[in-house]
Amino acid sequence: MARKTRAEERIEELDVSPTALIAELDEAKAARDEATSKADEYLTALQRERAEFVNFKRRTAEERERDLGLAGEDLIRKVLSVADDFDRAIDNRPAALAEDAWAEGIAAIDRKLRLLLESEGVTALEAGPGTAFDPRQHEAVVSVPGTGRPDGEIVDEIRRGYKLRDRVIRPALVAVAAAGDGAGPIN
Repeated sequence: MARKTRAEERIEELDVSPTALIAELDEAKAARDEATSKADEYLTALQRERAEFVNFKRRTAEERERDLGLAGEDLIRKVLSVADDFDRAIDNRPAALAEDAWAEGIAAIDRKLRLLLESEGVTALEAGPGTAFDPRQHEAVVSVPGTGRPDGEIVDEIRRGYKLRDRVIRPALVAVAAAGDGAGPIN
């Protein structure tokens, strides 16, 4: 009797019946389906985590920008009080100093300050005489009767107002024309 090789012995041990092969195939398909299901589950979780991370990054960037904007806005408000002081100094300079080089230097510093504010997105609000009163941009502090102007029209700008980009950060203080001739009592 011829001795069988190891390979021949293993071939005889294999069960190649169709039922056994179908059972193995079904097991392999079940394992594949389970692995695919787990992979899909992990992919969905990864996509959800990635979306949450992107949202987190966006939110923190917006918060950081907002906080920097608030800090910048606070500083701008303080600088605006210096700009007001320049306005008063230039408007009230004595006539004798009108052509003085020192007074011109002060006016030049004021222009530099205005350019700095403009470079940061700060612009003055329109509130000169003849402008219509807008409660979103102006704060009426005086009502002036007998001006001959329409009711609600700005007669004088008392303090300049400013906006930062598209948002009012300080309304202009204005005197507004009131109806009437000024002959009656003021309430």
